[in-house]
Amino acid sequence: MKSRAEVVIIGGGSTGTSIAYHLAKMGVEDVVLLEKGYLGSGSTFRCASGIRAQFTDEANIKLQKYNIERWKKLSEELEYDINFKQTGYLFLATSEEEVETFKNNIKLQNKFGVPTRLITPEEAKEIVPPLNTDFVLAGAWNPTDGKACPFKAVFAFAKKAREMGVEIYEYTPVTGIIVENGEIRGVKTEKGTIKTNIVVNAANAWAPIINEMAGLDRELIPIKPYKHQLVKTEPIEPGQIEPLVCPPAYNDSYVLQDGEDGGVLCGTGLEYGPTYDMNPTYEFLREVLKWATTIIPALKYVHVIRQWAGFYAKTPDKNPAIGKINYIDGFYIAAGFSGHGFMMAPGVGEGIAELIVKGRVTKVPLDLEWYDPHRFERGELRSAAFQIG
Repeated sequence: MKSRAEVVIIGGGSTGTSIAYHLAKMGVEDVVLLEKGYLGSGSTFRCASGIRAQFTDEANIKLQKYNIERWKKLSEELEYDINFKQTGYLFLATSEEEVETFKNNIKLQNKFGVPTRLITPEEAKEIVPPLNTDFVLAGAWNPTDGKACPFKAVFAFAKKAREMGVEIYEYTPVTGIIVENGEIRGVKTEKGTIKTNIVVNAANAWAPIINEMAGLDRELIPIKPYKHQLVKTEPIEPGQIEPLVCPPAYNDSYVLQDGEDGGVLCGTGLEYGPTYDMNPTYEFLREVLKWATTIIPALKYVHVIRQWAGFYAKTPDKNPAIGKINYIDGFYIAAGFSGHGFMMAPGVGEGIAELIVKGRVTKVPLDLEWYDPHRFERGELRSAAFQIG
């Protein structure tokens, strides 16, 4: 293992591999990425694969509009097919109050160029033929939202980063951060020490543990791991449930046909934590299937083949912590994505790379004031990011 690097990234999910790739793309020649397990083993490979711009605040809408443009070109850029498809997101309103909320959200999204529109239940059924529209009053539909393969995306970022000189060490847990006189000096691992003056904490659910290694209080940037789960069915005929379909009033439940094999991913808002436990629960299986078969009744006749758990690494306002950590020179963080890390990865990786190389973010609409890691200690919470999918 290398004994010195210009930048060390801790965390090998979609965010960490994206940062590594973008640093190399910007000419940083000596980058190391450390992952305690295998790449993607934290939250990325456990996510539902969705990518959307349908948020309810300016900062996330603008970032995600940019990200969708990046996702569209990423297969060509990385020279590897990540299977990005613009199959849309369809949110369903079940009350007049929700319809009004949808209208306000759509107005804000349209203001920043996101083409969401209000549709009728009949139009929703044209988009998702097996949809039960008995409870639907209207839908918020953005056809430019989509999905991609998390496995292929992480592999593509890592593959391209390696080709550009990045050293990636899997199964290499970090055991300490060396800080002297308020400056980063190195990273200790189970396989040796790497001297460096720049560390990026991209460990998401484990980010507070990394911060503590650097001598910071875990609660300085409060990120808590909450267990969320998914089930997946056997494949069904392609094109039946292509968009992510979610009636928020149904416990934030959603269904989405996998872009790889046609199985249906089913999720719901039942969560456990804070916890690092990843064991699936029967309680979740019962809850999620109740809602999934309400949204798509035909799923009653489809077999479940898998169930698994992962983490929403949540901050108090469900927005990530992105930027410099002020108390230690050379220490950066991109974590606490609260379920949105995968969809945000291209732009966040590019933005962090810009911040390190140029000292500021110039190209990416990444609002560092909005995502400021120190907002929590000041008690300046943002409006909660729309969390579903």
